Amino acid sequence: MANVDITELMDFVEEHMMKTEDSLKNNFAAIRTGKASPSLVENITVDYYGTPTRLRDLAGISTPEPRLLVVQPWDKSALAAIEKAILSSNVGITPMNDGKLLRLPVPELSQERRAALSKQAKAETEDAKVALRNIRRDANEIAKKAQKDSEITEDELKKMLDDIQKTTDRYIAALDAALAVKEKELMTV
Repeated sequence: MANVDITELMDFVEEHMMKTEDSLKNNFAAIRTGKASPSLVENITVDYYGTPTRLRDLAGISTPEPRLLVVQPWDKSALAAIEKAILSSNVGITPMNDGKLLRLPVPELSQERRAALSKQAKAETEDAKVALRNIRRDANEIAKKAQKDSEITEDELKKMLDDIQKTTDRYIAALDAALAVKEKELMTV
């Protein structure tokens, strides 16, 4: 980050905050809502011949019914390793193995489980907000250093710090909106 040019600072801030928001949305996709979705299991890491590999790289994942996921490995010998990885993950789904593929019935969520998933979503949102604040802090330090080194004027520094804060506020609002949508989705029976 120390190599960021002062003219590129706002691009840097925008890019990293956007990555933080995208990361949170990907994390939200993995929180199940009672509907079958390949994103629930696609990023589970499977020990495939000693190499940690994402499930989506080892198998086809489909949803033939609204409450059923089907995982069909391209290499049948990986079936046991995939089953073990799904069981050890925290998705709360027990796979049914028929020797060729895994069926994952997605059970209805209890109110208690919905509340726990909502709490998990809030925690992930808070982690993303911390990441945004860290990006803001680093950008502010770069701007202040540039002003101290006489690369920019005091007025330019004030404007830059204001722009960084506005960008941070905008992304925090976007994270809060994404959380509200996810909580509504989780709490809808």
